[in-house]
Amino acid sequence: MAFDIDMIRARYEKLGNLVKKAREVVGRPLTLTEKILYSHLWEGTPSSNFERGKSYVDFAPDRVAMQDATAQMALLQFMSAGRSKVAVPSTVHCDHLITAKTGSSTDLATASTENKEVYDFLSSVSNKYGIGFWKPGAGIIHQVVLENYAFPGGMMIGTDSHTVNAGGLGMVAIGVGGADACDVMAGLPWELKWPKLIGVKLTGKLNGWTSAKDVILKVAGILTVKGGTGAIVEYFGEGSTSLSCTGKGTIANMGAEIGATTSTFSYDESMERYLRSTNRADIADLANGVKEHLTADPEVYANPDKFFDQVIEINLSELEPHLNGPFTPDLATPISKMKEEAKKNGWPTKVEVGLIGSCTNSSYEDIARAASLANQAAEKSLKPKAEFTITPGSELVRFTIERDGFIKVFEKIGAKVFANACGPCIGMWSRVGADKKEKNTIVHSFNRNFQSRNDGNPNTFAFVGSPELVTALAIAGDLTFDPNNDTLTNEKGEKVKLDPPNGDELPKKGFDVEDAGYQAPAADGSGVQVVVDPKSNRLQLLAPFIKWEGTDLKGLNLLIKVKGKCTTDHISMAGPWLKFRGHLDNISNNLLIGATNIFNEKINSVKNQLNGSYDEVPKVQRQYKAQGIGSIVIGDENYGEGSSREHAAMEPRFLGVRAVLVKSFARIHETNLKKQGMLALTFADKADYDKIKEDDKIDIIGLTGFKEGTPLTLVLHHKDGSKDEFQVNHTYNAQQIEWFKAGSALNLIGAKK
Repeated sequence: MAFDIDMIRARYEKLGNLVKKAREVVGRPLTLTEKILYSHLWEGTPSSNFERGKSYVDFAPDRVAMQDATAQMALLQFMSAGRSKVAVPSTVHCDHLITAKTGSSTDLATASTENKEVYDFLSSVSNKYGIGFWKPGAGIIHQVVLENYAFPGGMMIGTDSHTVNAGGLGMVAIGVGGADACDVMAGLPWELKWPKLIGVKLTGKLNGWTSAKDVILKVAGILTVKGGTGAIVEYFGEGSTSLSCTGKGTIANMGAEIGATTSTFSYDESMERYLRSTNRADIADLANGVKEHLTADPEVYANPDKFFDQVIEINLSELEPHLNGPFTPDLATPISKMKEEAKKNGWPTKVEVGLIGSCTNSSYEDIARAASLANQAAEKSLKPKAEFTITPGSELVRFTIERDGFIKVFEKIGAKVFANACGPCIGMWSRVGADKKEKNTIVHSFNRNFQSRNDGNPNTFAFVGSPELVTALAIAGDLTFDPNNDTLTNEKGEKVKLDPPNGDELPKKGFDVEDAGYQAPAADGSGVQVVVDPKSNRLQLLAPFIKWEGTDLKGLNLLIKVKGKCTTDHISMAGPWLKFRGHLDNISNNLLIGATNIFNEKINSVKNQLNGSYDEVPKVQRQYKAQGIGSIVIGDENYGEGSSREHAAMEPRFLGVRAVLVKSFARIHETNLKKQGMLALTFADKADYDKIKEDDKIDIIGLTGFKEGTPLTLVLHHKDGSKDEFQVNHTYNAQQIEWFKAGSALNLIGAKK
């Protein structure tokens, strides 16, 4: 039986009436996305026709999921909210803090020792407040959610940007910061700007070397890393129904890389098969009873241009394998073009490591298809030219693939199996030699390939591909190898060709597992004690941020004017810094240490206006804080792209940064800044970015009349005595302005206890 079956049953029982009412209110047929959104309104029965990209709307998500790195701060905030139990089903998943180094069992044992304090904290908080707890080794949050909690037509939020993975099972699943999760767990509404809609029509059917991963790699190339911002992507068409459920999950997962709010698919037979295979036949039976509401109205897919803001069409029969990268997940190259692109751009073509797995591609089907190639390599006397690693997505998958012999197949070609965790994908990879900063190429089936992300080496050229293609390239050791056309020379000196991969969508003998790694919370957690050692360097109880002083902000120092791409990895690095995710003071020492200062073209080097010297960003900001001087960060386009980590908003807030002014924001990061009481501003005229000088003193005028839709004014006082003045925009609504005035959204929750 499924988790939370009564909640799901209740959701389906009212779905039909809510969809009918929404259709009446809107006055036209509805997309699947609209059906899910309108059936999850905080107000209950739909009464308004919301405007896409403009209306702020309160929702009532069905559940919350948190991974261990972000759960620490989310739960520290929840503890301050004064609630005795979470208001909606919630889970914590221990997947981010396990370093991949030696192999599964050794790495897991090391992590359990090194992170014991954090794991004990998360376990006890979960036990006290009614939260399901998935232990270290249980698996990656998004794979575990897909296997246990996702259901068609549901809405969930999660403290990780790849929460969107659950769209593969027909959910509207959205990545958020911990403050948003705290709100929902505390029984408050969750706010989202009503999204625009992008429709992707899939025709044809995948064949040969092409996989579901290539669909989203192609879409990323079309839309770029910001093309989906503020939009939900809805996939449909005959090509969509031909995909497996986990293949849909892969596509939805990497929707985060185009900035999409989420992606989703209509309920179909592949989802039913997956639900039944993962011991959730009861959900499949319920979904079958309301399946007409778990897809768009027929008129929508018949005439998609009338119902979506943008429509893309991809013929799966003509799609070829892609590699995306390096350094950005939207630089899409068909494998047939890689030779010329690598030569033109000077990319290193020797593949040093191939890595498969991660939350994006670690399903049974993914592993089975990769294993078929590993088996071919063994049979055809091909020894992989590159290192090769496998990261299973969950203990359920790992146990099943071991039972079915796949791990032995991988071991035949010298592969290393890491723990069921994020590992190299999130930068938790103790890669030998990475500290030498040598130029090299790796290929992986992960979702992100930002500079330094996987191994800490800024000179690692990382390319994203399907598990099948990554396996083939690891065997070949050559980035330009095209398995459709090229041959390899085996150990006998023979020319051999790899046959296209194959593998079962689901295990013929069903899934199996001895211990999935789940810990249910106490029925009554009132007696559970949560202890945080005040001397700990891993955990720190939160103190409320100071409320707004009621005046305009004047005399701010410029902390940094960022040049180019600035993701949340640049603002708050992961990797070894993950250990401090529960200690705001300690993790603030990584503030913007990956960002490039436009004035000197250096990383983590900014001018200290107190003494004129150059120093590390956190050190300079701590000196400003000690002197009671506020500061401002200036950024470029799509600032805060990437992970949902709210630390990227909490760190500058904690250290005394008052505002972030950029050309444009990534959605989650803008919301996180607002939640923490920061000013998130954008240039009314992007050319004004060029007016800001290194030694400026900066005023933000208009805050005493701060209101929705009214721009603020920025005044630059230059060192030579001259000044510039221009408008800056914001997207704050009345409620968000109250967050700013109170000092944070959490302060408001505390005030309403």
